[in-house]
Amino acid sequence: MQRDIYDDDHEAFRASVKEFLDRQVVPNLESHADSHALPREFWIEAGKQGFLGLEVPEEYGGQLEEGAGDYRFNAVLTEELAKVNMTLPSCVGIHADIVAPYLVHLTTDEQKRRWLPRFCTGELLTAIAMTEPGGGSDLANLKTTAVRNGDDWVVNGSKTFITNGGSADLVVVAARTAPEKKAKGISLFGVDTSLAGFSVGRVLDKVGQDESDTAELAFEDVRVSNDDLIGELDTGFISMMRFLPQERLGSAITNLAHAAQILEETIQYAKDRKAFGQPIGSFQANQFLIAELVTRVEVTQAYVDQCVMKHTRGRLTAVDAAKAKWWTSQVQNDVLDHCVQLYGGYGYMNEYRVARAWRDARVTKIWAGSNEIMKMLIGRDLGL
Repeated sequence: MQRDIYDDDHEAFRASVKEFLDRQVVPNLESHADSHALPREFWIEAGKQGFLGLEVPEEYGGQLEEGAGDYRFNAVLTEELAKVNMTLPSCVGIHADIVAPYLVHLTTDEQKRRWLPRFCTGELLTAIAMTEPGGGSDLANLKTTAVRNGDDWVVNGSKTFITNGGSADLVVVAARTAPEKKAKGISLFGVDTSLAGFSVGRVLDKVGQDESDTAELAFEDVRVSNDDLIGELDTGFISMMRFLPQERLGSAITNLAHAAQILEETIQYAKDRKAFGQPIGSFQANQFLIAELVTRVEVTQAYVDQCVMKHTRGRLTAVDAAKAKWWTSQVQNDVLDHCVQLYGGYGYMNEYRVARAWRDARVTKIWAGSNEIMKMLIGRDLGL
């Protein structure tokens, strides 16, 4: 089905993103996987193209003209990144789509001037540290603490599963500042990773997404200034809840674009690969299966596109974002599992994109809030 949420400006932007990826990224994918990180050269080049500042006002070095925010450009960027692999929209999304709203909407003018220009150029790479060992999706039960000491705060604790964690220059850290208040006692801090007491633990050995530096972070008496407090004191949990719908929408866009791209490649494989004297796609069982998969992707795309438009207009609800996140991750995993089957034994070989896509996708049912948490949010909204 022809999509109709994008205009000529969005498609021109899409072409520029694709040209950048074909030139700067695709030839270097194997080296990214070998080093388990995207090189700083990638971030600098992405910054030069304006891809990192889509949500940042022009006065701070971004692409956002006053009153002209259009999330559809974020969606186009995410889609094109996801067509290459799952790592790119994950790493770039953390920086440009997830951290960006915190630094744009919650910071002071001084903080904006200090952080945002280099954020847009790729010189200041960011991560966000919510998840803790043993905590998972339970963000209200954080153990990392920030204790006031004079005009400063002293941060202690640990975080895990932090995308960009191994190479970030600035980490937005959620820490408990008022233990007695539980969820209402959490604050956010911008922690410079060069500070004494901050350290990167393991860069984690994941099942998939080899190209990303997902890491453990440790904070041992890290002293941060009160000028590094992001937003109002003890409002960190509220801020995280405020921005999670955009994170989950970005995840949904990624899931579907990735699945659709691999399915398109699988359809071509089914036309080219012959068995018993005919293309494997011509067998009725495979023909019916592919028809089902294409329909599932296109029907899901219609819902995701509506979510993109709702968010562009400022009307996307947390519940609708939860629906998009869990459903697209399930669709993606189902589609890719069938794609592996259609490739046969070759589908289990790492040299084939379908195999890497299949293992890269599994985590999407867990991150950005597990699918079980998403269903719980939807059920509560139904009064259950």
